[in-house]
Amino acid sequence: MTKPVRVRFAPSPTGPLHIGGVRTALFNYLFAKKNNGVFYLRIEDTDQNRYVAGAEQYILEALEWLGIPPDETVGKNEKFGPYRQSERKELYGEFAEKLISSGWAYYAFDTNESLDGHRKDHEEKGKTFIYNHHNRLKLDNSLSLSEVEVKSRIASGMEYVIRFKTPVDETLHLHDMIRGEIKFDTNLLDDKVLYKSDGMPTYHLANIVDDHLMETTHVIRGEEWLPSMPLHVLLYRAFDWEAPQFAHLPLILKPVGNGKLSKRDGDKLGFPVFPLEWTTAEGTSPGYRETGFFPEAVVNFLALLGWNDGTEKELFSLDELIQAFDLSRVHKSGAKFDPEKNRWFNHQYLILQEDATLAKAYAEILSEKGIAFDVNKLIRIVSLIKERAHFVSEFWELSDYFFEEPTEYDAKAAKNWKEDTPELMRKLTTVLFNIPTFTSVSIELTVKDWMLANEIGMGKIMQPLRLSLVGALKGPHLFDIAELLGKEETIRRIERAIEVL
Repeated sequence: MTKPVRVRFAPSPTGPLHIGGVRTALFNYLFAKKNNGVFYLRIEDTDQNRYVAGAEQYILEALEWLGIPPDETVGKNEKFGPYRQSERKELYGEFAEKLISSGWAYYAFDTNESLDGHRKDHEEKGKTFIYNHHNRLKLDNSLSLSEVEVKSRIASGMEYVIRFKTPVDETLHLHDMIRGEIKFDTNLLDDKVLYKSDGMPTYHLANIVDDHLMETTHVIRGEEWLPSMPLHVLLYRAFDWEAPQFAHLPLILKPVGNGKLSKRDGDKLGFPVFPLEWTTAEGTSPGYRETGFFPEAVVNFLALLGWNDGTEKELFSLDELIQAFDLSRVHKSGAKFDPEKNRWFNHQYLILQEDATLAKAYAEILSEKGIAFDVNKLIRIVSLIKERAHFVSEFWELSDYFFEEPTEYDAKAAKNWKEDTPELMRKLTTVLFNIPTFTSVSIELTVKDWMLANEIGMGKIMQPLRLSLVGALKGPHLFDIAELLGKEETIRRIERAIEVL
């Protein structure tokens, strides 16, 4: 019988969640939901020196905002709890000792100073020092010491670590769900530390023990963990446990050049690399949420960084992503982050929003500015400008003239104001004044009929009229603007333009 799918996202609470980590969480979530499985969040906080207060809550809040919350985590459906590694630390010592007993691990008493000495000695000879089968019998560990000496040292409280005893002369043929078969020569691997002198496990031991005890079936993680795959598979063998299937996701690359996307790239090019805002003593880093991105747009964009469904389709709801997602369609090579495409996705999702929803968000901006507005008019304004916006924060710049009369006129556009323009504009105010029902359609028909009857060219009226109402040659359909301003305000603005220009 096939085991039910269980996948995890296991970040360390060492700071804000990078967008690369978000994509890893997303791919785990999509895989779990596609296979009717469980997506759980485990907090890997064994490295207490790098622990950052608030980071754990940040991770949970980010996943909630993105609409991909874990099924199990700290304080939620703790079927295999605790879900914080620091609260499971009593477990790991016991498993480390099992590896000692079975001959898969050994105690190492080498000090940092002695290891540094070995490294320097190797460097001077043009070599690289690796703690493994080449030299472990010559170093300060339980393989080179008598059992009596080892027991005596441990009893005296001497500091030690537990290292994995990597097999010699073996080629591992491992399968990755994205990359296919990968070969590793065990002679090139080092004997990694599994358990530290402070009583805490390293990532490698805690990760394997927890994945086994929490019944993880698939490990989907970033390609930076690919070099750890042979050790992890060997640890499963050492414990005589069935290993999960592995899939290593491609990196998210810088927009320009090679290398992994970093916070510095975001700062330089003006886009966020964190889902939510993050504040430290050094300052505040912007987040997608605070920048005005829709969570659905962020999810859609990230899903297509390194994956596609084999079609040209770009816009996917979360449900559509779940249905379409397949690890076999994840690319092996890195995916370049495109800030403009990122904005394009947000624009698409902005257009899809209900006008009333967007108007509600815009109302908050207007209220902060102390500007009064009519709700129904605001909904109409939003419907006219949203096609031109990427973010709600851009609405003011696109529509300020609806709320405030222009005090200046674009100099370039003012060149359209000719010698005969004031006289034509005066005649136009009379035409507008006599329109009984001041709607966009009736204004347009009346003005165009008047121009036709008097053989007046379009450019002689339309551009000066737009300049009068807006202050520049921008904005949506001109007669929609006039209707929303109202007859009185439209005429008043024309008269002011005549006076100023």
